[in-house]
Amino acid sequence: EVQLVESGGGLVQAGGSLRLSCAVSGITFEKYAIGWFRQAPGKEREGVACESVSLDSVNYSNSVKGRFTISSDSAKNTVYLEMTNLKPEDTAIYSCGADANIPRAGYGCYQPRGYEFDYYGHGTQVTVSS
Repeated sequence: EVQLVESGGGLVQAGGSLRLSCAVSGITFEKYAIGWFRQAPGKEREGVACESVSLDSVNYSNSVKGRFTISSDSAKNTVYLEMTNLKPEDTAIYSCGADANIPRAGYGCYQPRGYEFDYYGHGTQVTVSS
């Protein structure tokens, strides 16, 4: 059974930092791209960061570039999202997803709008107060 379990969300003041974790089980970690997504109330899900270990590829959305960092620990099957200089507009439910087709395609790790990853976790709430 494939499971992705997020943790690390919470309430933080603007300018603060949080680190989210995504524990992955049931898949061969290196064969999947792992992406972080967020969804704010009334808005579409947005891909914010993506990493493919096998492609050695990392990408970020323009909205978080320079503030968020995705990383992974393959020994722990865990992917992290380090978020710094948080803003109220970063408030959302953050979830991670895993996709096998992105590494096979070989174009790099991207999260095109409307593209569905193979698996998703349930998410963790991040709230940034002003």
